[in-house]
Amino acid sequence: MGVWALVSEEGQTYELWNPPSDLCHPLETVLIEGTVQEEIMTIAMIGPVLKVNHFTILSS
Repeated sequence: MGVWALVSEEGQTYELWNPPSDLCHPLETVLIEGTVQEEIMTIAMIGPVLKVNHFTILSS
């Protein structure tokens, strides 16, 4: 078991909640639309939990 995360252009780290399989490998740049799940805490506690609603891979 592991954790997938992303770092925004502003430097904020988000933990991805149940990410789509296409996001579960190292990528350079993605555009993500999602919702921060403030009611969820995880063991990793690396940042706010983000539920991905839509994404576009810009470069890999």
